[in-house]
Parts: sequence; structure tokens; C-alpha cells
Amino acid sequence: MARRKTSFLTGHYYHVYNRGNNHQRVFFERDNYLFFLKQTRYYLAEETADVLAYCLMPNHYHFLVYLRQDNLSEKMAFLSLSYTKAINKRFKRCGALFQGPFQAIYVDQEEYLLNLSRYIHLNPVKAGLVQKAEEWEFSSYQEYVELRRGVLPQFSKVRQQVRTAQDYRGFVESQNHLVQPYVQSLMLDE
Repeated sequence: MARRKTSFLTGHYYHVYNRGNNHQRVFFERDNYLFFLKQTRYYLAEETADVLAYCLMPNHYHFLVYLRQDNLSEKMAFLSLSYTKAINKRFKRCGALFQGPFQAIYVDQEEYLLNLSRYIHLNPVKAGLVQKAEEWEFSSYQEYVELRRGVLPQFSKVRQQVRTAQDYRGFVESQNHLVQPYVQSLMLDE
């Protein structure tokens, strides 16, 4: 088994993502997204990590996490396996759902969290699924702009860089999407 390039250290931030095998869908209906979020809370958020931002897309997902324990690989494997088994049973399919193990990029500076959260929240807009980030139900953006009171995202570290929900909305919706080269390296180019 190949070793990961990224080491997981408690007290640090990571951009965690994966996509469907052959870029195929991993979420087929609304209940799939909701089940994946429920499993994320169980396997990841209860003990292992704070989920600062997330976005579930039809064929991939993104998480921005802060590690509280060093068992991220194990917990993500449990999450992936439990979700894949449920989808395979539900749709009478077999085989891998995801394109291998999850990927992760180490985020070494807190100042990049705000830009990375914007990138994650704008995924559905960039993909043409919605006109505005707030229209996509399966991301933490609605919590960030106080349209929903969810329990999964722990966004205080990100939101402390902007004063209010309205400021965050303005930041995300601004036309100034120029990203520093280093921040670009933290992003997955779909």
C-alpha cells in the first residue's frame, strides 16, 4: 500500500476531498446527501475533527477540517466504506464508489481558511448547479450566512476573519476572486 504524501497532525487544518470513481456520481438523490452528512457527523465530527466548511457535489465532496485526533485516515475509511455499502445496497450495485482513498492538502496558515471556504462554497455555482451559493442545500454556506442553523460546521475560526454573516456573503459573492498562488495549491481543480 502506498504511503500518503500528507501527514496528519492534530491541531492543524486540512482540505479533504474525494470524487466518484471515473468522475461518476456518488450522490443520486437527496437522501444520499443527508445520509453522508449523518455519517460524517458520526465518523468524523464527534471525536476526530472539527468540520469548518463542507460541500457535497453530485460527483465529489470537500471538507475543510481541523484535526483534534490523529485518526483521520481510519475515520475517513470508515465513512467511505459505510456510505459505499449503503449506496450499493440501495441501488443494487457493487464495487468501488470513490476514486480510491480520500485526498488531503495540508493548510499551514489560518489566513488561507477564508479563501478556501469561499472556494468550497462556490463549487455548486462554478458547476452551474445554482446561481448563488445559498441555493445549494448540501454545503455549509447556509450556516455561514445564517440561513440555517446546522450543527456540523464549526465555522468560528473562518468567520472570525469577517465580522458578520452579511460580510461573509459579500466576500463570497464579490467579483474579486483573484487567489494567491499558494491558496490555489490548496484547491482541487475539478
